[in-house]
Amino acid sequence: MTSNHRLVADLMTPDVITVRDDTTFKEIAGLLAEYGITAVPVVDDENRPTGVVSEADLLRREADLLGPGEGSHIRVARSDDGTASCVAKALMTAPPVTAQPQWDVVEAARVMERHHVKRLPVVDGAGRLVGIVSRADLLRVFLRQDHAIREEIAGDVLARTLDIPTTDVTVHVVDGEVTLTGTVPRRSVLPVVAGLCRGVDGVVDVSCHLAYRVDDTADPKPAVSGAEPREVR
Repeated sequence: MTSNHRLVADLMTPDVITVRDDTTFKEIAGLLAEYGITAVPVVDDENRPTGVVSEADLLRREADLLGPGEGSHIRVARSDDGTASCVAKALMTAPPVTAQPQWDVVEAARVMERHHVKRLPVVDGAGRLVGIVSRADLLRVFLRQDHAIREEIAGDVLARTLDIPTTDVTVHVVDGEVTLTGTVPRRSVLPVVAGLCRGVDGVVDVSCHLAYRVDDTADPKPAVSGAEPREVR
């Protein structure tokens, strides 16, 4: 059974602002402000991510560099020759937690939750950076219009995948909450219907008020002529 969820490749930002190991604190802070972003991947000569520098990383280093009683200004530590020693290699969180373009949004969200990160650099099979996906990108799937969700469930899930006529099951969607009413051919189809509907992007919850014509989960018994469909809630 395949997932209906959108893929990371569909949601990621392909044009990524990146820095190198020797990019300074000040340069990184300037990039975050200029592009309105909260983190940048650090890449090597082959465009492979080696780490990520976020606003949180900069703030932690700022706190470390401010002495007792210092103000909120940033005081960059300098080496003996006067060059800035706060560079991306020292600031970044490494190794980076990455995603792959073919992941669906659920897999990406689970990885973010497991590693407590807010964004994932996206890499190809060779480990080269091809994009970046954030929590906000993943949440966009839940902003789908109700009519789009209903059309996908009625057309893709019920009619094309399960071969259930649209006249047999009514799909009602309000703010991402799906209610199904009607009759399915077999009782064994009920959990499949609910599971596939929950897998549709934008669905918040699913309520099934469906009857079935044949109970194919029970022990075989003689058929009863004229049996009425039974409803399962």
